[in-house]
Amino acid sequence: MHFIPAAPLLGGSGDPLYCWPMTFNSIRTRLYHPGPLQAGAEISLSADQAHFLGNVLRLHAGDRIALFNADDGEWSGPLAVLKKRNAEVVVDDQRRPGAPEPGPWLAFAPLKKARTQIIVEKATELGVARLLPVITANTIGGRVNEQRMAAQALEAAEQCERLSLPEVAAPQTLAQLLAGWPSARRLLVADETGGGMAIADAISSTLKNSADCGILIGPEGGFRADELELLKVPEFCTFIDLGPRILRAETAAIVALACIGALT
Repeated sequence: MHFIPAAPLLGGSGDPLYCWPMTFNSIRTRLYHPGPLQAGAEISLSADQAHFLGNVLRLHAGDRIALFNADDGEWSGPLAVLKKRNAEVVVDDQRRPGAPEPGPWLAFAPLKKARTQIIVEKATELGVARLLPVITANTIGGRVNEQRMAAQALEAAEQCERLSLPEVAAPQTLAQLLAGWPSARRLLVADETGGGMAIADAISSTLKNSADCGILIGPEGGFRADELELLKVPEFCTFIDLGPRILRAETAAIVALACIGALT
């Protein structure tokens, strides 16, 4: 790592004081890039990314940024060009190699816009591999915007240092979710009625790692009785209890994912 020496400042005693050294190759931000990344590659960024770098972050040509994806890892390089709707980066340093990032799946009943965004952001930060919106009888979230969810997941991935992006599935009914669910993947069903197994016990007795499972979080009004009966049929479903309090749906998702991350 290279440092720019700080100019000495005089303290009260007349002795020189030195500022903390600044990194010469400091990285100002990281962006997802789906295309190939390798040393010497000249990467053209999108118009939206150019706008973000120049007008939001106020970067300039020569500033270094990082680009990443799951296949090629994370690379950094200087901005060779930064204009209003055009930006180019020449990557020259691999910060991390590409690596698989397996994780749990999260199936959830969409909520109102801001609260769905919380679920998408926090699930991405907590390592979810797939986001599956599920329409239930009590779902009140309205139309599901997959593109918005994908954009929110991308922003969260850029902030939280992960290399991969979670897949955002098309919305489906509860019956469709169960019909297409892989039988080898355990589905932990958050049961607000209190009839489930404690989540720690469920994880220790049914899971080997976080990539073996999925979580199903119901809507604000909970699952209807007939939906709970439907969920009792598949052998891959395990009802779980998240504690003595009734949690908001977004809180339940975060709690369940955090437990899986900590206990597997």
